[in-house]
Amino acid sequence: MLRSTTIQINPSSYHEATEAPCEAEAQCAAMVRAGKVYATATEDMDALTFGTKILLRHLTFSEARKMPVQEFHMEKVLEGLGLKHEEFIDLCILLGCDYCESIRGIGPKRAIELIKEHRSIEKILENIDTNKYIVPENWLYKEARQLFLEPDVADPDTIELKWTDPDEDGLVKYLCGDKNFAEDRIRNGAKKLAKARTGTTQGRLDSFFTVVRQEKRKSEDSKKTPANKKAKTGGGGSGSKYRGKPK
Repeated sequence: MLRSTTIQINPSSYHEATEAPCEAEAQCAAMVRAGKVYATATEDMDALTFGTKILLRHLTFSEARKMPVQEFHMEKVLEGLGLKHEEFIDLCILLGCDYCESIRGIGPKRAIELIKEHRSIEKILENIDTNKYIVPENWLYKEARQLFLEPDVADPDTIELKWTDPDEDGLVKYLCGDKNFAEDRIRNGAKKLAKARTGTTQGRLDSFFTVVRQEKRKSEDSKKTPANKKAKTGGGGSGSKYRGKPK
């Protein structure tokens, strides 16, 4: 089930897209490992199996769905599972992947138990009850493993990513002409992208903490009764609760 996929790395903002010779997730994972990009953004967890260091999910979800972006770090995943990357690949094959069938009767919990005990599919096959767990005939798990270990990808060193101004007319032609989006919506979006490139978005760190302190104090004050305020400030005096010097 191999498929050739074009990786659309924000085509409105970069010089060009990158054509993946095989799987898009594999190509993105290679680019992350090479330091070309920060993370692979996809809903397909296979990106971790292909070895991306960081996976982002829900990145392109609409704001209306109220789904926070999830960030997975491969190092932490392996540490949490107590597995090496090759063992993680075998676990993913047991759980089910695009390239071969899985063993009937082995669910997620049992798969993790077996991998932790035997550390490879070969050892698992030597030790499980094949009458209870049905192994597919001519099971291509070795070929699937090799695809995850050495996928067909373009050399990341030959790929140059360039940040350029949005191609507003190109976006309008593609999204409005081919996909029937509203033209004013697309042009407004392109203008926002262009503005974001020149605008300053980073604020002072101390301003954040100032706001938090003020909001927290308002919240605390709103919960106090007048009697409590009088008792804690010494009967309407100097407000010593907030004026004490730090030790």
